[in-house]
Amino acid sequence: MGAAQVIASVIGLTVTAVAIVLVVRTVRRMISIIRLGQPDPTRTSNAGGRTRNMLVETLGHTRMLKWTVVGTAHWFVFVAFGALLFTLAEAFGEIFSPSFRLPIIGTWDVYGVVMELIAALCGVGILVLFGIRLINRPGRAKGRSRFAGSTIWQAYYVEATVFGIIVCVFLIRGFKVAAGDFPFPTWAAPISHGLGSAFGGMSTSSAQTAITLTALAKIVISFAWFIVIALNITMGVAWHRFLAFFNIFFKRSGGKASALGALRPMLSNGAPLDFEQADPEKDQFGVGAVEQFAWKGLLDFTTCTECGRCQSQCPAWNTGKPLSPKLLILSLRDHAYAKAPYLLAGGGLDPAGTEKASEAQLAHVNVLAMAESQRPLIGGEDVNGVIDPDVLWSCTTCGACVEQCPVDIEHVDHIVDMRRYQVMIESNFPSEAGVMLRNLESKGNPWGAPPATREDWTKGLDFEVPRVSDGGEFEYLFWVGCAGAFEDRAKKTTRAVATLLHEAGVSFGILGNGETCTGDPARRIGNEFVFQMLAAQNVETLNSAGVKKIVASCPHCFNTLGNEYGALGGSFEVVHHTQLLADLVKSGKLTPVTPVDGGITYHDPCYLGRHNRVFAPPREVLGSIAPVQEMPRNSERSFCCGAGGARMWMEEKIGKRINIERVEEAVATGAKTIAVGCPFCSTMIGDGVTSKKSTGEAREEVEVVDVATVLLRSIRPEPKPEPTPEPVG
Repeated sequence: MGAAQVIASVIGLTVTAVAIVLVVRTVRRMISIIRLGQPDPTRTSNAGGRTRNMLVETLGHTRMLKWTVVGTAHWFVFVAFGALLFTLAEAFGEIFSPSFRLPIIGTWDVYGVVMELIAALCGVGILVLFGIRLINRPGRAKGRSRFAGSTIWQAYYVEATVFGIIVCVFLIRGFKVAAGDFPFPTWAAPISHGLGSAFGGMSTSSAQTAITLTALAKIVISFAWFIVIALNITMGVAWHRFLAFFNIFFKRSGGKASALGALRPMLSNGAPLDFEQADPEKDQFGVGAVEQFAWKGLLDFTTCTECGRCQSQCPAWNTGKPLSPKLLILSLRDHAYAKAPYLLAGGGLDPAGTEKASEAQLAHVNVLAMAESQRPLIGGEDVNGVIDPDVLWSCTTCGACVEQCPVDIEHVDHIVDMRRYQVMIESNFPSEAGVMLRNLESKGNPWGAPPATREDWTKGLDFEVPRVSDGGEFEYLFWVGCAGAFEDRAKKTTRAVATLLHEAGVSFGILGNGETCTGDPARRIGNEFVFQMLAAQNVETLNSAGVKKIVASCPHCFNTLGNEYGALGGSFEVVHHTQLLADLVKSGKLTPVTPVDGGITYHDPCYLGRHNRVFAPPREVLGSIAPVQEMPRNSERSFCCGAGGARMWMEEKIGKRINIERVEEAVATGAKTIAVGCPFCSTMIGDGVTSKKSTGEAREEVEVVDVATVLLRSIRPEPKPEPTPEPVG
């Protein structure tokens, strides 16, 4: 070896050794912090299925490719991150001997062309990602950028590292061509040969020295990256390259997509909380401190890539509210890692609020960790909490964040867990929601309407609506829901659904006054106790009635009955009314006759579409009547109406109203009819249209109606009013 090789080998091996030691130390610390979280035994079931899903999501980039350009560029970088490890292995040999080649494959033309192609596509991919980040930088996007709040330098550093490695790969190959020691033909490595031609004036010894120095640069760039991320344990934009595999593997199952559909059950010590046996001195009610999150929550926080996809889709963020799902996760991450020395020393409070650690245990904990240990998770007017109350209560639980997250972070579950503690332990939540909760407990519905009036919507129908209590056989139980029974606009939908089922000859019955709220608003606001009380009552009623199949007109009821009651002993086949109506239209039992004038656009309810993947049936019903004019944000990227997460009963005081944002999009399609499939959406979109009409921003003929009403009008056209005769004389 020459002097250059000796120096390069010493530097390269030293940097590598330091990087390995630091990374191992950091990984051990990371694991110890994640293990501070609470147990969750549901995360390891079906290992084979989890492995298959993880491989499909990572290798296939199924979630990343929802954004085609970004996803494609990222896939090339992802593949290169693994494949170019071969070139890194070559670099270690090249710092000792410039002519080093990998055994067996080192002279194989297939290897040469594959590495050339992967390196080239990775280089293009990283430049695309770099360009996207520059175009969408926060200053240019006036604060609404998805990168707002992300640690910008870290992302640029990671991208520059990847690009630097690619440059080194091609330089080494070019210098080998110049030295006459490159085994691959021009067709297999055209870029490398092109660079070699540019270096054609170099002597063999100079080219060999250049190979050694460039190989050293490649090693230093690669392992300096490891040193940097080892010293920045919360550098999610880098660590996600390793953690994403685990986060995806351990993601929650049971929902229709990732952590959508059913909420994560309320656990205490790894088991579902039984309120009848609960002990406030021992059991955990929601999350009041960061260590009370399940270990998967701490893994979520650590894995966040800071890409901001969740932020870009969040209805709260897009309407000027303080909630950003990304920034919420980052705040919890930073707090968890800052507080970790205190927790690892044995610190923490038991359910009674007593410090568990001794003074001796806490004596060596740093000042920052002790300060973080005193911060409440949720702040207040004069309290510097980790999460601001306005952030916590702005969430509509629409699931857009979960839908878009490329590493399967479960934002909604974490938000509801914190709400549970605030509601059930602190009694600290928006005052207007208190009325709703009291109504649920005393009247069995959020409006506080007299329970005995649940059947009033049936009055005036030209057929008898069967009651389950009357006996007799029925195929479907028609779950009317609270809105469908008490809210004037929703009652029209209820009557339309019942009429269509009767028209199609579907055998159905209702519970009538025996029905009560499913508990969805209580659960989403965080009052698990009220939810379980209502759910247990409904499960008992449904099981006693022998119900097997349910049709629901409210997506929130549909989701709760179908996805959440199973854990409480109620297993039913639940369909949304648009699914059943679509089947009836397909089978010819319902035949639309009259087209709709003025065009139709359709608003996807979050709990029907994103949470339960029901996108096609409502469109099939509407499409049988008239073409659907889609809004720019539709299907899985549909924009929320603003009512979910119990926001229906909370005043929207910050920023632009979410329903107004959505109505502007609907009105811009030019459609006269805005079709919905949810009573909450009907109220919110309807109020928004009324507001726009009052300012002249929407035509007077624009109306908001349910899909069922649109279908009924086509089957039974409403008679046009007779023209008023001209006065004689």
